[in-house]
Amino acid sequence: MNQTHPSPVTLLKKKPLALLLGVSSRTIDTWVAQRLIPYLAPSPRLHLFDPVAVMSSLASRFGVQPRTTD
Repeated sequence: MNQTHPSPVTLLKKKPLALLLGVSSRTIDTWVAQRLIPYLAPSPRLHLFDPVAVMSSLASRFGVQPRTTD
C-alpha cells in the first residue's frame, strides 16, 4: 500500500514571523487581535504561525503579492 504523508508545517513564533514579513512584533499583535492572520494558541501567551498561511491570508485580504527577485 502506497501511503503519502503530508509535509511537515514549520511554525514560527511572533518575532521570527515579524522579521520574515518585515513588520514589527506589535504589528503581528495587532493583526492577531483583529483576526487578520491565522494562528495557533497553545497557551494564552504563546502564538504560533504558519508563515505560508499568514502570507496567503494577507495576500487575499490586501491583494498584495510576494516580491520576486529578477
